[in-house]
Amino acid sequence: MTKELMKDIIQWDVISWSKAVKFWDLNVEWDKSQNCLELGGQQGGLSLWLALKGKMTVCSDLNDIKTKAVQLHSRYNISSFIEYQDIDATNIPYENHFDIIVFKSILGGIGRNGNYKMQQKVFKEIHKALKPGGKLLFAENLIASVFHQKLRKKFVKWGIYWRYISINEMKEFLKEFSFSDIKTTGVLGALGRNESQRNFLSTIDDKILNKICPDNWKYIIYGIAEK
Repeated sequence: MTKELMKDIIQWDVISWSKAVKFWDLNVEWDKSQNCLELGGQQGGLSLWLALKGKMTVCSDLNDIKTKAVQLHSRYNISSFIEYQDIDATNIPYENHFDIIVFKSILGGIGRNGNYKMQQKVFKEIHKALKPGGKLLFAENLIASVFHQKLRKKFVKWGIYWRYISINEMKEFLKEFSFSDIKTTGVLGALGRNESQRNFLSTIDDKILNKICPDNWKYIIYGIAEK
């Protein structure tokens, strides 16, 4: 996969978040997965990734998803694999339907102002919408260290109301699933003020900090869960 394609799939903080895509690539039996849904798609990066695998994919967000995502998808000539739907992740209008559901960085906004129950509801809806044996591919922001928490409140405009989750909360969210495999990454990468700085700091994470820092200092959780 080229760096430019990975950038289009991940959009921001590419080195850190791309670890999730690489993990999913290696740990899903793709020949058995055909029917996919991206939640909270924004520009539709993960839908692009799935469509390039030849998977029929619903690219969704809360509203106006086609307007936001079609420009990226048109550059790759994958329109025959993509359907656009406005879907609320807390109220997915499908049952036992998808082989794969994927999301990246949606829970903080859904749980804004301390709404844990809305975040929990996302996982209940995903579980309902997956076929038996279907898989959730997830990548989400962790609450991370006290240092991260203070910097977010000071420098990130949504840091005050965004509800970042803990590792234990993710484990709780996934309890209804038959199996899950969870990974964490990223210590300094998120602190960069532009993509060049994030790339530099993520390289330091890769070489040193991801190896020596505890999981609860890291700001990304990702993995796979099976219904």
